[in-house]
Amino acid sequence: MALELTAPELTRWTSALMWPFIRISSFLFASPIFGARSITRRVRIVLAMLTAWLFLPNIPNPPAVAPFSAAGMLISAQQVLLGVAMGFLLQLAFSAVVIAGQNIAMTMGLGFASALDPQNGVQVPVVSQFYMILTTLLFLSMDGHVLLIAAVHESFTLLPIGAPWPENLNWQVVLWGSQMFAGGLLIALPALAALLLVNLAFGVMTRSAPQLNIFAVGFPVTLIAGFMLILFSLSSFEPQISALLAAALESMKTIFQ
Repeated sequence: MALELTAPELTRWTSALMWPFIRISSFLFASPIFGARSITRRVRIVLAMLTAWLFLPNIPNPPAVAPFSAAGMLISAQQVLLGVAMGFLLQLAFSAVVIAGQNIAMTMGLGFASALDPQNGVQVPVVSQFYMILTTLLFLSMDGHVLLIAAVHESFTLLPIGAPWPENLNWQVVLWGSQMFAGGLLIALPALAALLLVNLAFGVMTRSAPQLNIFAVGFPVTLIAGFMLILFSLSSFEPQISALLAAALESMKTIFQ
C-alpha cells in the first residue's frame, strides 16, 4: 500500500520542523560558544536540525500556514529575530568580561598587547582574552550549554510559533545592555581601585622627587601590580560571572512572558 501525502499534510509537516529550526539556528549563530568562528556553519546547521527534531514532539503545534506564503515568511522573520534576541542577551554577558579586561589592561599599561579573540574574531587585550577563557570554562562547568538548550525549549512554550510579538521585547533587550557595562565594571572594580592607588602613589613620588624618571620606574611596577591584582581578584571573579550568566539565562525566559 503506497503512502499518499496530501498538500496540506506536507505543508504541516514542513512548517512544523522548519520554524523551530529557524529559531534554533538563529540562536546558535548569535550565541557565544556555539556561534564561535571555530565552529563551522555546517556543524551549527546539523546541531540546529537535530535539536529541532528532538523538540518537535514537545512544543505547541505551529499554525497551518504555507511556509513560502506572505504570512509564512513573516513568521520565519519573527523566528529569526527571536533567536537572535536570545543569543544576543547571552552575548552581552560575555562582552562584559571583555570590557572588564580592557579597563584593567588600559589602566595597568598593557593595552598595547592584543590577541585575536576566537569567539568574535576581533583583536582584544590579552587580559580580556584571559577572562574570556575563564568565563567559557565556568560556563561549561555550570552546565550552561544544557541550560541554553532548556531555555530555547521553554521559549516555544512561553511564545509559541505564530504568537503575537511581545510589546516590550525590543526595549527589554536594549535595556539589558546596561548590564554589560555594570557587570564589566563590577568585575574590574577591585583591580581598578587598587591600580588607582598605585598611580596616586607614583603621582606623589613625582611631585616630591621631580628628578625621578617615573616612566622607567612606574611602568614595570604598574605591570607587576596589575598581574598580582588580577591573581588576587580571581576569588571574586567566579561568583560575579556566575551571577551575570544566571541573570542572562533568566532574562532569556522573562522577555517572552
